[in-house]
Amino acid sequence: MEKPARTPLFAVVAVLALAAAALLFVLGGRGAPGDTSPEAGFARDMATHHAQAVDMSFTIRDKTESPEISNLAFDIINTQANQRGMFLGWLEQWGLTQSTDMRPMAWMSGHGHAGAASSEGRMPGLASSEELTRLRAAQGAEAEVLFLQLMIRHHEGGVEMAEGALRLSDREEVIRMARKIVAGQKGEIKLMTDMLAHRDAKPLPSILQ
Repeated sequence: MEKPARTPLFAVVAVLALAAAALLFVLGGRGAPGDTSPEAGFARDMATHHAQAVDMSFTIRDKTESPEISNLAFDIINTQANQRGMFLGWLEQWGLTQSTDMRPMAWMSGHGHAGAASSEGRMPGLASSEELTRLRAAQGAEAEVLFLQLMIRHHEGGVEMAEGALRLSDREEVIRMARKIVAGQKGEIKLMTDMLAHRDAKPLPSILQ
């Protein structure tokens, strides 16, 4: 009587690996996020949002004589430039483009987002071109106050976007980053509000609910 042919070991291993991968996919509920997913929209929009914060921070860093403002600007530049690199890295890893034709904040549509893109097409908290021009032209205490006011509002927009991502995403890396943004930027909002008070100034009206 002939013995049944043995299945090669590498074939067994391959089948088990495929089965494990399929199980993880089913249990995880997803593969890479799609082009119109909240994760992709968050990564793209937050990368753009962070880029403006870095630009504003370079502007004030190069003109302020205040050590506390200079240190704050340095921290924002480093933190948000690094986070922006991570957002762009996610998109590359997911096989998605860094830009899209979709309007800003489209990923929040239908999810109770109160601060969607403004009528000018900006994301929440972004400074207008006129405000950026004013910041570049301002000097001394005027520049410091304007920077703090614009950056507080900018951080409020970042918090709003990150909290939206927390509501809509179940991806571990997105949740971890969004929580870090919420905690970090809320802390800096308090710090900048105190800096304004020391300069006898107040923040702009809050965009947070």
